[in-house]
Amino acid sequence: MATGTALLTPTLAQTAHAAGSVTVSAAGVTLVGQTDGSLLIQDGAGVDRVLVPYFMLKDSVLGQQRTYGGTPTLTTLADGSSAIQMAYVLSSGAPGVTVTGVFAAKPNQAELSWTVAGSSTLTPTGFMVGRTVSAATAAETYEPVTVWNRDTGGGVPYETNAGATYVETWADMQGFFYLAATTPAYTNATWMHAPGTSTGSDSAATSATLVLGGTRPRSAGAIATGAGLGVDAWTDQPFNLWNTPGAAMTLNAQVANGGAASQPVTVTWWAKDFAGQQIAGGTVSATVAAGAVWNGSFPVTGPAQGIVFTEVQAVAGSASAFARTNLAVLPDFAYQGGSTSMFGLANYPWLLKPNQAAVLGLLKTMGIKWIRNAYSGAPGIDTATLDANGILHNVELGAIPLNGTAAQISAWADASVATCTSSGAKHFEVGNELNQPWMSGQGADVYVRDGLQPIHDRLTAAGSAVKVSNCGLGGMDYNWTANFYAAGGWPLIDAFAIHPGRGNFTADYAPDPSTWTQGGTGTYWNFYGAVTKARQTVDTYGGGKALWLTEAYAPTRPNVWWSDTYRTAAENIVLSLALAKVQGVELVQWYQLHDSTIHHPQEADPTDVEYHSGMMMRDTSPKPSMLAYATVARALDQATFLRWLTFSDPLIKGLVFTTPNGPVSILWSRHDGYVLNADHGTGTGYATPEPWTDVWPTKTQVSAHTGTASGTVTVTDCVGRQSTLQASDFAVTLTLDGAPRIVWGLAENADWKTS
Repeated sequence: MATGTALLTPTLAQTAHAAGSVTVSAAGVTLVGQTDGSLLIQDGAGVDRVLVPYFMLKDSVLGQQRTYGGTPTLTTLADGSSAIQMAYVLSSGAPGVTVTGVFAAKPNQAELSWTVAGSSTLTPTGFMVGRTVSAATAAETYEPVTVWNRDTGGGVPYETNAGATYVETWADMQGFFYLAATTPAYTNATWMHAPGTSTGSDSAATSATLVLGGTRPRSAGAIATGAGLGVDAWTDQPFNLWNTPGAAMTLNAQVANGGAASQPVTVTWWAKDFAGQQIAGGTVSATVAAGAVWNGSFPVTGPAQGIVFTEVQAVAGSASAFARTNLAVLPDFAYQGGSTSMFGLANYPWLLKPNQAAVLGLLKTMGIKWIRNAYSGAPGIDTATLDANGILHNVELGAIPLNGTAAQISAWADASVATCTSSGAKHFEVGNELNQPWMSGQGADVYVRDGLQPIHDRLTAAGSAVKVSNCGLGGMDYNWTANFYAAGGWPLIDAFAIHPGRGNFTADYAPDPSTWTQGGTGTYWNFYGAVTKARQTVDTYGGGKALWLTEAYAPTRPNVWWSDTYRTAAENIVLSLALAKVQGVELVQWYQLHDSTIHHPQEADPTDVEYHSGMMMRDTSPKPSMLAYATVARALDQATFLRWLTFSDPLIKGLVFTTPNGPVSILWSRHDGYVLNADHGTGTGYATPEPWTDVWPTKTQVSAHTGTASGTVTVTDCVGRQSTLQASDFAVTLTLDGAPRIVWGLAENADWKTS
């Protein structure tokens, strides 16, 4: 099904304009330059929407200087159209400085620009625009604008930034203030951050565009920039996630015409499952007016459990644009692990979209029982709400004044302990990755003296039950740990914490620590070898310390060989969490919930590995990683590791766990080795396979012992897709490759030899 929709132009009462005002109009918008120096923006029916009362410049000498009035006149633009020019008035605090605004009306948009001149010490990055929204029905929100790109070197598409919007909401429409750049932390109810650029030795300029109507942020960006075409794809379901097997899903699409003329557009869409089979798709045609949008909706039938990848592409002549998003089905599950669960989240669940209740529901659906950071003043979900929902929480606090004065150290320790205890945290991780440079061993003694010891002393004196760990180490840095032990740090902790980073190696890759190489692509960054060495360290140093992985990762930075593909990330999450169980890890906190960084929420960054560490995409739709986390959390909810399975083929690997529902096994093959993306060249670039591409060429059949003579064996892949096999004579034949399978129905001695 598809529908065409023009931008909204409601019919409401108009406002009378004062004498001396100057007006320009276009379809869907009217601009009124008023004699007090303000600009009134109305919709096509003359209804007041936004008032821009003043502008504020920033100068390294003059400071911040705002306008106090202005004189509007008509001016003619280069294309022959009329616009409003505003000659602003400044105070005596800005002698010789001028501010001029030029405001043009285009179909459904107001193009606003300001030029500041007369000072050689301008700071354009600090420019601000005042705005007052009339009769808003919701608070202003910040929404970045991104575009999807295809890599010229091949590989998976990726998003890049294309500006940002501040979204205004009324009962009958929305408006989008589009800016090429902005910092939302600098924007408040009065001022909108509108950084400019220098245009000369004593001048600078900035601009903003208000797009009115039924668009989405990406469409508003395409219209505001005259980008030709813009495409967005989304669903109305939180996280594009359904809990009903075979759910009827609806994929929504919007095509924006940012061009100057109406265009005929061909829209092609498809939906593919985890195996790459196209399960839905089609082509429709539409004509989209200049500055307008076309809306479509397409039906998709979901799997019993699993993920669906979608793309919508629009083509008009030589212009094209596309967007992707993922849909998924994850049925509800009643986790029973409680406080004994090891499954946690390393970063704040801070992006509370679409709302806090939905995010809480997602955490519980995924099986997340622990949040690494939650305390008064922290972003995300407050501690009382976490407690009420049965989600436990810790704190990690840094900013340790290493080598500081006694007063500085004491003040920091007092404040940190107060934050920890008032939050109700169960665990306190004292600092973060202070073992730099890696494997240098430097700084462990100072850390114990100035950071860990003061925290330990205060908690002990207070009789606190809070458990303490060292700063989570970047990698298993056994040199730093030896110095930490020698400095007396070991008796001060209840748990040993590491962050086992991993490069293009499978999660079960475990080279001998004596062979680890350093550097950005060194074998030091391996998962299972690090965890195994950490377990050996805990056992050797003694004291019954717990082992925590307070950050664990499967980053999916696109088209770089050092990172996982979207598919191998999911596979490695299953293996990482299972292998953590093998080594008796008490707590694993995955980094992080969604692609983003907290300082630039939902802005795209294809080059930042940390940004790509989420289990969800930038738009909060699921990656295969999210389903993998939930799949293994369900399988191992109350599991206890029993033993490694040893098949006659040494490259067939297996683990068996006991659970209240019987044994569960995890099986895989290493016939294709432990190195991922092994066909990469000498540079960093790599054409990452699409997520539905199976990267394991070698398939090996394995006979496994079952618990009954002719029972059913259930095989679950990394995203939760299930298949069944019928046992015969207490055996079943499994086809294995490098992707782990979770298998129910095998005996505890599945590797029993029949001959």
